[in-house]
Amino acid sequence: MSAARRVVVDTDMGIDDACALLYLAGRPEAQIAAVTSVAGNCPEEQAARNIAYVAGLIGLEAPVARGAAVPLPGAPPVARDSHGADGLGDLGLKRPPPPATDETAAALIARLAGERPGELDLLALGPLTNLALASRADPAVFTKYRSVVVMGGSGPDGTGLSDTNVACDPEAARDVLSAPHGELTMVGVNVTGAALLPDTALDALRAAGTPVARFAAAVLGAYRDLKRLRLGMPVIPLHDPLAAGVLLDPGLVTEAVTGPVAVVRDGPSWRARPAAGPGPDARVVTAVDADRFVARFTATLARP
Repeated sequence: MSAARRVVVDTDMGIDDACALLYLAGRPEAQIAAVTSVAGNCPEEQAARNIAYVAGLIGLEAPVARGAAVPLPGAPPVARDSHGADGLGDLGLKRPPPPATDETAAALIARLAGERPGELDLLALGPLTNLALASRADPAVFTKYRSVVVMGGSGPDGTGLSDTNVACDPEAARDVLSAPHGELTMVGVNVTGAALLPDTALDALRAAGTPVARFAAAVLGAYRDLKRLRLGMPVIPLHDPLAAGVLLDPGLVTEAVTGPVAVVRDGPSWRARPAAGPGPDARVVTAVDADRFVARFTATLARP
């Protein structure tokens, strides 16, 4: 087996972000190198507390840095109620205070890239504010990562699905996608919306009985209930876990297109989608083996 991928995770730690971190922690081919917080699914302070809670659950000792509490200037207001007020389904979890850090998320992202060029992968699970700030400090920062995977975008055909990560900070998304980079993959809502966790998998997590599986079952069940209240659809999309899965196993991707990506307004929202024009190429995922990933995700989190 090749050496584990060492992953820097930038996250607005909501429910599916938490499960993405659990997934990475449970995979032998992954090592979490650092975690940074950003406002998105919940306020940044809540995201930082959620990171601390999940880190305690999995025994993670990687560096944690707090990041942007607000988007770049000019971002439109975006509803952020899919994960509850605390970002983890409002289950009353006893979360620790946010960690005290001397280094900002953007500074940590840039520093690690400079110290270990070509060795780390960057996984962006929330609005791209921290990444944009890192690129302003070091315009070549993304060329120093082995790969960058962004959970964002809506694919090439304008599915109409809401892409909250881009919508929360479109200027940051524009900065990141136009910056020099090496391998950059976008795993958008056009594919993550198809990676649905069935009730049988939720039952399997409950039956596993480990602290990780119990926590995952509780927050994913709350996610389903929030989706029912908000959208009338009791579904559990594995948005962020799928992005983590693609980073670790690009073979999950069955179709993709490559080219520059534009950030454009689409009605009341914003989209990131392939477009003709100048700019560095990104790989935009258009189809995945969702069933294989969901099975792998369930088995990983249910493992003793």
